[in-house]
Amino acid sequence: MIVRLGDGETITDLDRRNVVILAARPELTITWSRYAAGEPGPDLHVHREHTDAFYVLEGELTFAVGPAAKRVTVAAGGYVAVPPNVAHSFRNDSSADARWLNFHAPEQGFAAYLRAARDGTDAAFDSFDPPADGGLPADGVVVAGPGEGERLGPGGLLKGDLRDLDVVEWMLDGIDRHQRLGREDAYYVLDGEVELAVGRTVHVVGEDMLACVTRGVRHRLVHAGSGNARVLSVLVPGTVVADVLPDD
Repeated sequence: MIVRLGDGETITDLDRRNVVILAARPELTITWSRYAAGEPGPDLHVHREHTDAFYVLEGELTFAVGPAAKRVTVAAGGYVAVPPNVAHSFRNDSSADARWLNFHAPEQGFAAYLRAARDGTDAAFDSFDPPADGGLPADGVVVAGPGEGERLGPGGLLKGDLRDLDVVEWMLDGIDRHQRLGREDAYYVLDGEVELAVGRTVHVVGEDMLACVTRGVRHRLVHAGSGNARVLSVLVPGTVVADVLPDD
């Protein structure tokens, strides 16, 4: 599945916020959002059975995490991943628009919940008020600012590694590299252009496009042109990072 940002499923299209579903699969839902300056997000809540993660594309987001609602602000290029049973909320406290990708892994009804809210109906979703004790401590939350993370071979930056998903930022500099992966994989092109080969079919994936590959389908992600390309790779489930290294 390949989708351009402008072709995603619109959930909210307002002056102060936009929400678009880019992918909705049982193992992973990905949305793109924009909040205007000062726009609040949801109240503190917990997810009991999935991870809620964010990659900031533009501007900055401020998160409240853990029983004490510890504040964490992350700018463009930063990543936050909240594991199950940790209370969290977010908002745009800055003076400019914020844009980000949101990952729910596994899906746990998030897309249906968004559609129901848009259409004025109800749908069950794995989201609850924090428990009386405030939930798990904030030290389980992954926070990686711009340029931060664990280096993975040439051009790889592991932003977060949790049970439910891994997120890796790749900087490809014109050398032909590829990945062969055995998990549910999604690639969001941040800058430039890459080629995704699935069998004998080659798909060109450009900036602000998302490509998803079903688990078990062999594929190659290639950047052999001039200039740079920067790609965000999302893999579910997580915690197995050895197979995300590219073959040279």
